[in-house]
Amino acid sequence: MEQRTLGTRSPALASTPVSVIGLGTWQLGGDWGDVSEKEAFGVLDASIQAGVTFFDTADVYGDGRSETTIGRFRRSNEDAPLTIATKMGRREEQMPSNYTRRNFIDWVDRSRRNLGMDTLDLVQLHCPPTAVFKDATVYDALDELVERQMIAAYGVSVETAGQALEAMEHDGVATVQIILNAFRMKPLDEVLPAAVEAGVGIIARVPLASGLLSGKYTEETQFAPNDHRSFNRHGEAFDQGETFSGVDFETGVEAARAFAAFTPEGMSTSQAALKWIVEQPGVSTVIPGARNPEQARANAEAGSAFDLGEEFHDRTERLYDRYFRNAVHGRW
Repeated sequence: MEQRTLGTRSPALASTPVSVIGLGTWQLGGDWGDVSEKEAFGVLDASIQAGVTFFDTADVYGDGRSETTIGRFRRSNEDAPLTIATKMGRREEQMPSNYTRRNFIDWVDRSRRNLGMDTLDLVQLHCPPTAVFKDATVYDALDELVERQMIAAYGVSVETAGQALEAMEHDGVATVQIILNAFRMKPLDEVLPAAVEAGVGIIARVPLASGLLSGKYTEETQFAPNDHRSFNRHGEAFDQGETFSGVDFETGVEAARAFAAFTPEGMSTSQAALKWIVEQPGVSTVIPGARNPEQARANAEAGSAFDLGEEFHDRTERLYDRYFRNAVHGRW
């Protein structure tokens, strides 16, 4: 699989390339429906066997369950060349006053215990309030964590393009994680070009628009009650853009059906959606989730798939213009 660096700002990250297809592990915490540790280990093992070297998690996925599962898996696969990114900041009420040096130390220490790592590879602020991105003391505290070798590098996970651009103004920010997929193209306008210019790594999350771009859903598809695709369709629990790219489910299904219709022969709809992101200039890695080993292997195959071609990209942009640009472009 193709390997890319997570930007050039962090010496630690710049010297350790990662697979262009990574693995998002939100689902391993149980927030997409129940998953056993055996099932989780099956996904993690299939991923590394397929060439995946980048895992993304967070301290709140299953209240630490995702981190601890990855930690146990890592200890049983010590020779695997893994880079593990986690996120922090959502264990407290989302108020700027909670983003303090003391809390950062506590949160990082908890993640270090969960993951069994003395120095975390990459820690990202987990979609904090906008004011946090403007606070110099936040970056001072993160710089201290690097100096103390509690973390090797830090980045941010954002909801909006404006937050990404603000964060990149601070030299210590090594990476930006942002929603980017064929149904969420706004980052292409300013964020990705700015990241290339600044040497910031881009981690593309929600690449399949919460599964829409798998091409497998119909208007009748149902999700478990504890799956965010049931309880957050209108932003009831967190930002609506995290679920189905912020549009209603039926519109998303219709758009996904159209996307599937022009997917190239020899490539699944999911693989085409992932490859579309890989081909965007500035993207370092893409982090689809997987509920089973078969999904993990299929996702990884997109990292070495054939190029999609100009016509596919043109048709995808026209599809976005039709269903999404006017609906969500000004919101994120």
